[in-house]
Amino acid sequence: MRKRARLIYNPTSGTEAVKRNIVEILNTLELAGYETSAFQTTPEPLSAQKEARRAALDNFDAIIAAGGDGTIHEVVNGISPLKHRPAMGIIPAGTTNDYARALKLPRNDPVAAAKVIAEGRIIKMDIGQANDRYFVNIAGGGVLTELTYHVPSEIKSIFGYFAYVVKAAEMLPQIRQIPLKLTYDDGEFDGKASMFLLGLTNSIGGFEQIAPDAKLGDGKFSLIVVKTANWGDIIRLASLVLAGGKHTEDEQIIYVKTKKLTVESTESEDVPINLDGELGGKCPMEFTNLKHHLRMFANLQDISDGSIGRGALASKEIDNIEA
Repeated sequence: MRKRARLIYNPTSGTEAVKRNIVEILNTLELAGYETSAFQTTPEPLSAQKEARRAALDNFDAIIAAGGDGTIHEVVNGISPLKHRPAMGIIPAGTTNDYARALKLPRNDPVAAAKVIAEGRIIKMDIGQANDRYFVNIAGGGVLTELTYHVPSEIKSIFGYFAYVVKAAEMLPQIRQIPLKLTYDDGEFDGKASMFLLGLTNSIGGFEQIAPDAKLGDGKFSLIVVKTANWGDIIRLASLVLAGGKHTEDEQIIYVKTKKLTVESTESEDVPINLDGELGGKCPMEFTNLKHHLRMFANLQDISDGSIGRGALASKEIDNIEA
């Protein structure tokens, strides 16, 4: 019996490139041996998430999320709680496409991304669980981590990544320290910080050196705590990121690896939590790394061996994964 793939695509992501190339994308997957069908997301809340769950329960072999980081986040949340979790593919069509960067997928050519999926190379990827929700790339808290859901989608479609840059500059005067208690595997931070980031890959907000030694599928988060709220320090730290990830050695930074993290506010203030660019609730929140939880199609020939955790490489053949 032929393998079945379900394409879940957001018709308004980015420049609508997926919608324009939908026939060729489907044909590429058909030629790779999949019986392929497509679902166009709607304005209904959690449209992609609900369809991903339905397709997984219907025993599809592969589910492909075509859109931005928000579409990917929904598909992951649709399949992650289930016993049967189909292999997952990504056709990037959003603004930052952080997860696609980490998997070395073509970010400006949806047909080329479909061809990577057609090759069938798989990596076992960790995902994060945050209370009862899931994320695949980044969680965080603090003023600057909120900019992803403060930029309207229509503005992102028009101005792309530049919209984030403008919004970040606008939010700089609002940066302040937050009283936090962070408990991780080998320690604890109890004090004031302007933000924390919890990453699963090396690509966060379009920067590929924020977690410079991150490995795909190694079972650990990269935790970054920025203590300072001074503009000058923030800009200096950003320059160190661009200089090859040297920020991790700065005295204003805590940088550790951990399998778990608990975040609490030590005062009555509610701290919003960002999950893959979406508002994911407020602290207190407990994060757990679910090692090798999802099987992802990836461009393995462009990912260095040193960037992949032990045991994360899977066979080329698609099979079903069970908890």
